[in-house]
Amino acid sequence: MGEILLVIDEGTTSARAMLFTPAGDCIASESAELTQHYPAAGLVEHDAAEIWERTQRCAAAVVERAGGPDAIAAIGITNQRETVVFWDRTTGEPLAPAIVWQDRRSADLCRTMKERGDEPGVQARTGLLLDPYFSGTKIAWAMANWPQLKEAGERLAIGTVESWLVWKLTGGNHVTDATNASRTLLMGLGSGGWSDGLLDLFDCPRGALPEIVDCAGRFGETTLFGGRIPICGMAGDQQAATIGQACLTPGDTKATFGTGAFMLTNAGERQPTSRHRLLSTVLCQLGGRRTYAIEGSVFVAGSVVKWLRDSLGLIANAGETEALARSVDDNGGVYFVPALSGLGAPWWEPGARGSISGLSLASGKAHVVRAALEAMAHQSHDLKTAFAADGCDWSRLRIDGGMVTNDWIAQDLADMLDVTVERPDFTETTALGAAMLAGLGCGLFATLEEASAMRGRVKIFEPAMTAQARTARLSGWQRAVTGVIR
Repeated sequence: MGEILLVIDEGTTSARAMLFTPAGDCIASESAELTQHYPAAGLVEHDAAEIWERTQRCAAAVVERAGGPDAIAAIGITNQRETVVFWDRTTGEPLAPAIVWQDRRSADLCRTMKERGDEPGVQARTGLLLDPYFSGTKIAWAMANWPQLKEAGERLAIGTVESWLVWKLTGGNHVTDATNASRTLLMGLGSGGWSDGLLDLFDCPRGALPEIVDCAGRFGETTLFGGRIPICGMAGDQQAATIGQACLTPGDTKATFGTGAFMLTNAGERQPTSRHRLLSTVLCQLGGRRTYAIEGSVFVAGSVVKWLRDSLGLIANAGETEALARSVDDNGGVYFVPALSGLGAPWWEPGARGSISGLSLASGKAHVVRAALEAMAHQSHDLKTAFAADGCDWSRLRIDGGMVTNDWIAQDLADMLDVTVERPDFTETTALGAAMLAGLGCGLFATLEEASAMRGRVKIFEPAMTAQARTARLSGWQRAVTGVIR
């Protein structure tokens, strides 16, 4: 067996395969863009067959670059969470489109359930809220609206994206790790198993669901790349990034700025409860023991830059945004609330719509772009306030994701949050966390603490903004964000 770790990182906009050495060096990477389907306002779908085809192609390419399957010690998988796939156990083919985590089609169902008084009980059992974001509400909608799912009977398989990939890689193993299971609204957060009451509530057949397993271990093997390679690590993307940032001690906090933005604080082995509309979730499960996290989720982060490029044509590429932000002294009174898929924590307003306010004849493209970037720190400050109210304030923040390769954003976060910000030199910590788990699962590492040496060097950003300037900006943001809430 070799020592190279193969990571499959199946995100919202792309499928990637990456090779890591045990020292944390990424020695090869291959990616393929995923098609985004928007059949109607608020609806977001993927083609699960395309996800598999592009994942397989990328993985095959890097296995060849490694010198063949014998060089690979194990596979780690990390994935866009909450996206749900429906497929036929007999044919192994999708029965319907995959419903993406950003999709809002179950908003009416959530509203009805809240009015019925279901949310407190659901939150107590799952640590989550009733929102279209989570897999369970998507499953309930699909079971009610796609007759082919009920017609499939015992042939129906349901899973999040890592389940789909393991099924295809192994030829039929149906498993999910505890981090992804904890995002479905179907798993009891304390018990770690599927809840009969929740399955009934969301009309989800137990027989269609996968077995819940640890995040590191042996979950089957694939022979699709010319030899036998074990699958030894799995975690949802945000939990994987938290592990990749070495947030292994209670209180450690990371923020990932990718398509969305997600802040997680390690809460230890005691199940946490949020009283300020944050989420309680599984950070990692090893040997059947769960470590928990408190999480805040922002639905639109990097996707707002894509929207500025593709829908408004204000920029030609994401790299232009830093120079534009620096080209003006401030936002000129312009505020951008990027509620393009509703508002996440701590607002949880699926009906909210985005806004650009404060425009004048003096406003230019640079002000709008800067306001869009500033929204990352504004939303993060809302979350920090909620975390502090739950007794989990941040003294230091570890950041990663494609957006924060932009030094301007990293410094703005330090300024607006008034905390030290750490950014690792290698910012793809989601993939790195999956590599750590795979290395642990196949025996390359004895503990996650040992594996965390893969994180490498970090760059430090210290706050440099006056309290007066910070207060003024936050005051403008509060006016803007409360204006979009119905």
